[in-house]
Amino acid sequence: MSENPLPEPIFSSLLDVLIPARSPSLPGAGSLGLAAYVEPRLGEGGSGVASGLGALDARANESHGADFPALAEQAQVELVKQVGAEHPGFVESLLFHLYTGYYEHPRVVEALGLESRPPFPKGYPLEAGDLGLLDSVRARSGLCREV
Repeated sequence: MSENPLPEPIFSSLLDVLIPARSPSLPGAGSLGLAAYVEPRLGEGGSGVASGLGALDARANESHGADFPALAEQAQVELVKQVGAEHPGFVESLLFHLYTGYYEHPRVVEALGLESRPPFPKGYPLEAGDLGLLDSVRARSGLCREV
C-alpha cells in the first residue's frame, strides 16, 4: 500500500462515517488519525479499498457536485451505503482493523472510563522470550494421559 497511498481526506472522512464522533471526548475514527493505523494493515485488501474510495469520491462529484469530504454527514452515509453495495468487501475489509485501532486508542480508552494501560499483565511489560514464567507449568504432572 505504501507505493500508492490511499487518498487521505477521503479515507479519513470514510472512517468518520463508519465510527462517528459521539461526544467531544469520544471523537470519530478519522478525526483520531486512524487512517495511518488502518492502511498498512489492509494488505491485499488495500486495492479494493482504493477502488471503493475512488468510486465514493466520483459518486459524490456526480450526485452532489463536491468531493466526498465536503458533503454533509447524511449525504456521506448514503453514499457509503450505495458504494458499499456496489463494491462488496469495500467497507467490510476495513472494519476489523478500524475497530481494533479505535478501541485501542488512548483517548477512546479514557473516554470509556477504562485504565489506559497495556491489557496484560496489569500493564507491566514482559521481557521478550522470558520463558521462565512457564516453569511452574512445566513442573506440573501431566494433565493428559500418555498414549
